[in-house]
Amino acid sequence: MDAVQGFLDKIGGIIWGPPLLILLVGTGIFLTFRLGFIQVRLLPYSLRQVFSKNHDKKADGDISQFQALMTAMAATVGVGNIVGVATAVVMGGPGAIFWMWLAGFFGMATKYGEAILAVKYRVKDSQGQMAGGPMYYLEHGLKQKWLGILFALFGALAAFGIGNGTQAKAVADVMKLTFNVPHWATGIGLLIFGALVILGGIKSIGKVTAFFVPIMALFYFIAGAIVVVMNFNLVPAAFGLIFSDAFSGQALAGGAIGTVIRFGVARGLFSNEAGLGSAPIAAAAARTDLPGRQALISMTQVLFDTIIICSITGVTIVMSGQWKDPSISAGDLTAAAFGTFLGSAGPYIVAIGLIFFASSTILGWSYYGEKCFQYLVPNQKYVRFYRIAFVGFIFVGATATLDIVWTFADVMNGLMAIPNLIGLLGLSGVIVYETKRFHVKMKEEEAAKADAKKAA
Repeated sequence: MDAVQGFLDKIGGIIWGPPLLILLVGTGIFLTFRLGFIQVRLLPYSLRQVFSKNHDKKADGDISQFQALMTAMAATVGVGNIVGVATAVVMGGPGAIFWMWLAGFFGMATKYGEAILAVKYRVKDSQGQMAGGPMYYLEHGLKQKWLGILFALFGALAAFGIGNGTQAKAVADVMKLTFNVPHWATGIGLLIFGALVILGGIKSIGKVTAFFVPIMALFYFIAGAIVVVMNFNLVPAAFGLIFSDAFSGQALAGGAIGTVIRFGVARGLFSNEAGLGSAPIAAAAARTDLPGRQALISMTQVLFDTIIICSITGVTIVMSGQWKDPSISAGDLTAAAFGTFLGSAGPYIVAIGLIFFASSTILGWSYYGEKCFQYLVPNQKYVRFYRIAFVGFIFVGATATLDIVWTFADVMNGLMAIPNLIGLLGLSGVIVYETKRFHVKMKEEEAAKADAKKAA
């Protein structure tokens, strides 16, 4: 087993090395310039669309645009937002947070491009439900079905690790450490919760995440905001350290692969999944009239995940100074940081946040894995077996030692990204075309609203 672990560690190190990180960020930079910094120009419009209730209910799709966004948010807002950010600071220093922000900024353009292609090339399955994502735009858009098959294979396997076993284990560990609940009891609880939601399919997942995700994100954000407001005098120094450390000798040594840059970019992308190709699978299920509309909504996922939630973790850690203590592991650093400011309540807040985040990730990734499996095995009757296997693995994850599963899933995630990025770059012209098409529609809608106001 140690030999297998060592082999996977080496493979993971190669896959998640500088070439892939540069490709991930480079794709975001390329799309940012090609789309005219769309994440800046149309961000206000995007946010209005997220919270608007005037979406076209007659459009094709299985769930609302908001539910699609929350399903994607459920999958990305997980352990990475708490432990992943702490790991970036421990391994790369406070400056890693700056590079995490930068990766998130360009990742918004990547996420936009993924979603626009997912909606454009989605299809209806034998049950009349939408199916979309990288495997479909690789097949129907890029005309490279073999790349679609590879993506789907890697995605179906990765879901059991990064989206299931490791998340369940994180919840079980926290429940044991904080509340002294046995791992098996947590496993049973998560299994029942997962079965009730996941076996109902995307409509069930969409309804639960639309209710669940905003509450959990708001809970963690409020806790972090309280820390910042109560200790506002520490904020300028924290931001000063983040920016100065981002351009220190340690960061720039080795150019684009300096230690600070590497861990900031890697953890940022690991958290928001921009470029991995997972979130567009949820975007494809949304009820929307044009690909561009859902793409703008999907784009905000990176804003909420990395720029807001991850920042709460990162800034609190830097303000606390606990990152300097070598005796505190990355897994315990966020709890220690919150404990510095909120006393004994701090670790409980982080524990509750981790439980919510990890549990929601299981829901989102169950759908991703299912759709990847469905692409490989189109017969709908076999999909239920995938759901059952996925739900059953939740208990395994909560009660077993899964270091090897985490490493395997990390490898699969990296392998998912490669065909997806090829698709994004190869279909960038389609992304631009659909963006222009939506701009025309948007101007028509704004003109109609202006005319309506004049008439009133």
